[in-house]
Amino acid sequence: MAAERPTIDESYWMATVPGTRFSPPDTDLTADVAVIGGGIAGLCTAWELVRAGLDVVLLEADRIAAGVTGYTTAKLTALHGLGYARLEATHGADNAALYALSQQDAVDRTAALCEELGIDADLERAAACTYLEDPRRADELRDEAAAARRAGLDASFVTDTELPFPVAGAVRVERQLQFHPRRFLVALAERITAAGGRVHERTRVTGLHDGARCRLSTESGLTVTVRDAVIATHYPVFDRTLLFTRLKPRRELVLAAPVPSGDAPKGMYMSPADRVRSVRSAPYDEDRRLLIVTGETFEPGAGGVRERFARLDAWARERMPGFAEADLAYRWAAQDNDSSDHLPYVGYAHPGTQHVFVATGFGGWGMSNGVMAGRLLAAHIVGGPRPAWTDLYDPRRLPQVRETAEVAKFQTAVARHFVGDRLHTGHVDSVDEVPPGSGAVVRLEGHRCAVYRDESGEARVVSARCTHLGCLVQFNDAEKVWECPCHGSRFGTDGAVLHGPATRPLEPREPREPRG
Repeated sequence: MAAERPTIDESYWMATVPGTRFSPPDTDLTADVAVIGGGIAGLCTAWELVRAGLDVVLLEADRIAAGVTGYTTAKLTALHGLGYARLEATHGADNAALYALSQQDAVDRTAALCEELGIDADLERAAACTYLEDPRRADELRDEAAAARRAGLDASFVTDTELPFPVAGAVRVERQLQFHPRRFLVALAERITAAGGRVHERTRVTGLHDGARCRLSTESGLTVTVRDAVIATHYPVFDRTLLFTRLKPRRELVLAAPVPSGDAPKGMYMSPADRVRSVRSAPYDEDRRLLIVTGETFEPGAGGVRERFARLDAWARERMPGFAEADLAYRWAAQDNDSSDHLPYVGYAHPGTQHVFVATGFGGWGMSNGVMAGRLLAAHIVGGPRPAWTDLYDPRRLPQVRETAEVAKFQTAVARHFVGDRLHTGHVDSVDEVPPGSGAVVRLEGHRCAVYRDESGEARVVSARCTHLGCLVQFNDAEKVWECPCHGSRFGTDGAVLHGPATRPLEPREPREPRG
């Protein structure tokens, strides 16, 4: 990224809402329901349960709305790329219609909550558009618009857009939402506690015993006893259904800069081409809007993140007026999980449980699916009528025949990392070879170690073996973290868990050199 302007290596949403300070518990807890995870799915679930009269405790390993949800692009829409034509072909027209109904319900539910609870979240109604630049792919857009209309959305194929470059066309759906996710969720957390719910931060759950009374154990040694438990940790930290075999993590980079209001699109634009490019804007000040550009999809641990940011920055400078002249830029990365059948998993966590629930596999559309998950999980737990789309998202559903190839591809990639990374010869041979400000995997006394050398030259050495299932972590040179390429766990340079499914830190190692 060009150096002529200041760059803040932080999400705009995180930088513009004060940090939260919900204290960890100091004694064992009991409640009706424990919600594990304080992102949009967890907080929306907790709110729906609290307003239904249940005693709810929400447990967040770090700070609420500061994990995946704090680093989103915050588009809340029922139009998900070229998803409806694919859903109709693979799951049938009825299920595509249920998907559309559930997603639009989430859009409208969010707007209703902001109005009902008096939450100022910079909420804006805007059109959502899926565009392509290649004229040879225009028929894909026409087919998607037709499939989205059959599913019940007011979708149209258009050739004119606000974008400052030519496109082959776009699928357009009106009256979708864009908002400030942390303003919404921090306010929602305050409403939860005001209504009698309990929110505890810095409370990592490390164990879950499933039964008529669920028992959760925390990193600090406390026990939480509840009737029902919800795993809303983005990637399931407890997974008896083996959903990890059907989930694939990915990351995307985000750049945001204030531009003159006239240079900012009012709608939300996303291109699902080989190199994804997503564009939207948000309120910033009286004369400017924040232009938000997303792209450069990659697997966690793939490396080259600085170069990816540079490519995204070059694209934005070339294509979006005002971006190159902006006096400030934010940059961050979003993480998502794709399911093998392109549908989320929301419901009972495995066939043998009546008390543990999960929400995961949102496929890059976590805002609408997080709100949807909250309503669906509350219906499961409270009882009574369940939404028409309940079975569509059931995590216990059997893989379809056509899904087998996708599952095999996911697991082949995992096996490649698990075995191939151990044979990789590109890792450095000495702690001394790691330059200041960077990290590398080094073999020390027969063990692969993750070595980070800070700017002063001091080395921090931890095991390179992810504590989830044992894959070797890789260094992210832009965010300066260790990432597991298999299932997306992320760790600080000191080994601390930043993002699950891992629940234990990387083990510390002595910075000794190889023998002989």
